[in-house]
Amino acid sequence: MLNRYGLIGKNISYSFSKGYFTKKFLDSNLLDCSYDNFDLQNIEQFTKLLQETKNLKGINVTIPYKEEILPFLTELDEEAKRIGAVNTIKFSNNGLKGYNTDVYGFKKSLVPLLKEHHNKALILGTGGASKAVAYVFGQLGIPYLFVSRVPKENQISYQALTKSMLEKYTIIVNCTPLGTYPNIEVKPEIPYHFINNSHLLYDLIYNPEKTAFLKNGEEQGATIVNGLEMLKLQAEKAWTIWNS
Repeated sequence: MLNRYGLIGKNISYSFSKGYFTKKFLDSNLLDCSYDNFDLQNIEQFTKLLQETKNLKGINVTIPYKEEILPFLTELDEEAKRIGAVNTIKFSNNGLKGYNTDVYGFKKSLVPLLKEHHNKALILGTGGASKAVAYVFGQLGIPYLFVSRVPKENQISYQALTKSMLEKYTIIVNCTPLGTYPNIEVKPEIPYHFINNSHLLYDLIYNPEKTAFLKNGEEQGATIVNGLEMLKLQAEKAWTIWNS
């Protein structure tokens, strides 16, 4: 019987995970494993997926369900509990346990790029991925601000991003889906003309390889990085969790 793994999300045909794990299984001669995209139009369909899919061993979770999945889980790993978002689910006899490997992937891919002047961060977006990013900045002792189109308490709007603010906040992380294939011309509305070579722009998006957000930053001299290395790292972390 196949050991089945997969990804839940909405409109995820573009996803990296299926190709990555399918290749991993082939390269490792794991012929009894498969990985599928489970495209859910709403999170309530997760219950039906569990009923109809036999021998599920592990699930990855992506936009927009990293927070909405929580009520469906039996247990949360301590780190996932503190973050309030899950992107990896392990199946066991005790039920479904949620983990967050975004933290591992983001931190491990970010730290080698940090310079001394990278000491304050802007987090664009307030979804599940942004919580993991904020958690990492907390671990690193880097103060951060959330930027939102509809700011709540302790968040700021895109219109509030001034030249003086961007001089202080030299790390900018895009946690929104803006710019994801096929809508590659779209980008977060920040004042790119205030970006310079002291900035580090990190986009969690990996398709396209260079988003409009990153292109605009690069044109201003910023260091840029996409989410591909983060994804590879967290995929391997998920595999370790599923098989531990």
